[in-house]
Amino acid sequence: MAKKKKRIELSQKNITYTVDKQNYKVIRFIPEDMSVDILVLNEGQLQEGHQNLPFAHLPKNIKKIVKPN
Repeated sequence: MAKKKKRIELSQKNITYTVDKQNYKVIRFIPEDMSVDILVLNEGQLQEGHQNLPFAHLPKNIKKIVKPN
């Protein structure tokens, strides 16, 4: 059987980035399906809530911080 990889909690690192006037905060990295859980923020307040985003869609500088390997 395949070994199940653990989710990596990133909420303590306060990893945030901005795209099109929307702020995103990375919460956790899920290595099983190479995705991240994020919160969509607008002016510091929760706007759209919790979303799952593919790792490949993150900006390059954020990918270097998360480092899935």
